Amino acid sequence: MTPVLIRMRDDDNVAIVGNEGGLPAGTVLPGGVTLRERVPQAHKVSLVDIGAGTPVRRYGVTIGTAREPITAGRWVHERLLEMPPARELRGLPMATHRAPPMPPLAGHTFQGYRNADGSVGTRNLLAISTTVQCVAGVLDVAVDRIRRELLPRYPNVDGVVGLEHTYGCGVAIDAPGAEIPIRTLRHIALNPNFGGEVMLLSLGCEKLQPERLLPPGTIPIGGAVRLQDDQHVGFDSMIGSILATAEHHLERLNARRRETVPASELVVGVQCGGSDAFSGATANPAVGYATDLLVRAGAAVMFSENTEVRDAVEQLTSRAATPDVAEAIVRELGWYDTYLARGGVDRSANTTPGNKAGGLSNIVEKAMGSVVKSGSAAISHVLPPGEKLARDQRGLVFAATPASDFICGTLQLAAGMNLHVFTTGRGTPYGLAACPVVKVATRSDLARRWHDLMDMNAGRIADGAQSIEEAGWDLFRLLLDVASGRRTWAEQHRLANALVLFNPAPVT
Repeated sequence: MTPVLIRMRDDDNVAIVGNEGGLPAGTVLPGGVTLRERVPQAHKVSLVDIGAGTPVRRYGVTIGTAREPITAGRWVHERLLEMPPARELRGLPMATHRAPPMPPLAGHTFQGYRNADGSVGTRNLLAISTTVQCVAGVLDVAVDRIRRELLPRYPNVDGVVGLEHTYGCGVAIDAPGAEIPIRTLRHIALNPNFGGEVMLLSLGCEKLQPERLLPPGTIPIGGAVRLQDDQHVGFDSMIGSILATAEHHLERLNARRRETVPASELVVGVQCGGSDAFSGATANPAVGYATDLLVRAGAAVMFSENTEVRDAVEQLTSRAATPDVAEAIVRELGWYDTYLARGGVDRSANTTPGNKAGGLSNIVEKAMGSVVKSGSAAISHVLPPGEKLARDQRGLVFAATPASDFICGTLQLAAGMNLHVFTTGRGTPYGLAACPVVKVATRSDLARRWHDLMDMNAGRIADGAQSIEEAGWDLFRLLLDVASGRRTWAEQHRLANALVLFNPAPVT
């Protein structure tokens, strides 16, 4: 077996093993170092002798200091590393990096659904919003009936989505932080994939009343379907009312047709989950290259996950388009630091057992691989959690969200995302009912085993079969195809995670 090492920078003193199954002790590596122990795939090996207290470098940055002397050829894992403290959020470079302007990328289009407000959907979905968790069971029955009984009569509608959640009552609805879940639900209801058709299901006695959830002028004609209204006599009456209301929306949605629109109408959320040490070497760099292509084409691309970019804060503030944008990045990350401290944890709580089994020693290493999804463009906007992108906000956007896959996805939907990219190394069946999710595998082994769950294999980069540039272009073209109606594996299997709201306010 020819040993394969992946070294991210010339000054790194560790590299990861690229061979499937890892490498046994005694393997002579390129450069002449001999492995002193078996090293699993994606895990780090020391390329030189590293003294106790000496920085261990990957991505050209210090991901930790050695707790003891580490000889060349040794497996470098979390137990050998002391994680560095988080960079203070002061004295940062603010909008200091002036990347050369990227040339516009014209002529790329997709087939989308144009909405009355000017936004464009990649899907044509009937969405039923809810004000409270209490109605979730009734909603499930109604959605199933709509799918079976009504949708066959409306072939131009892609599906029906019940926007069920765990909020709405038993909460301190006026407390600081309560505005975040409310505006998240409000903005999800206005997602471009729903065609401007707002349908609302309410119980009646909840704290989050329809008038508080939706802005003036967006509550549907006739109001919400309220299950406690006197007109509903029995369960069948409730379901019948929901189905009758749904038909009015389905008729309008069914009249819509795809049309050719520029790639600038895409609002793409990028995210990673089940990450491994390949994430920052294959899939995320390919996404970063595609991100630059999308920005050049005039699209909006959101990267998120506060704790997974926190250790790259200097990269973010220096790349900000203006000092105001840099200040906004600091403000959002500082707010989140305080939020975590209130719970007695810090960003180190992020890293999962699967991340570590996949070769990631700590959150610093994970962050360095995560941030490359953002490409190289200047950061043009910062979005607080639950807020919605304005029509004129294009380019690269930092949408400040928790790193939880499902909470991040929920907040990106609220921001107006109409297409999602999700990279994974350990594997996840993640999907969203409201938006197509393109899943990118970091390793060829995962892509082979999960051949009907992964939409793209970025592991070909590590195999030497494809460059990052080639993979980035492949992903860009795939996104245009999916935006035009090509179904992802998650859509074909109808895999969808629940909406999970970020609610930092108290529950009563």
